[in-house]
Amino acid sequence: MKEYEYVTKGTCSRMITFSLDEEGRVHGVRYQGGCNGNLQGIARLVEGMKADEAIERLSGIRCGFKPTSCPDQLSRALSEALREG
Repeated sequence: MKEYEYVTKGTCSRMITFSLDEEGRVHGVRYQGGCNGNLQGIARLVEGMKADEAIERLSGIRCGFKPTSCPDQLSRALSEALREG
């Protein structure tokens, strides 16, 4: 399993850490900062999910008038991790 850190942009959370296993499944998502309860919910919902599916479900979600959100930032983090391999 490979661990990743992603510095968020444009959200209340500051960083996302997570792991991807050999099958591209998401594990151990942790946000620093942000709305704790909501972010724990997101982390539990994507646990064990294929990264591609999580990206598809979370990409483009906005928070109020912001052009992004904590779920959208996770989709960007996962996309970047998949590109890195």
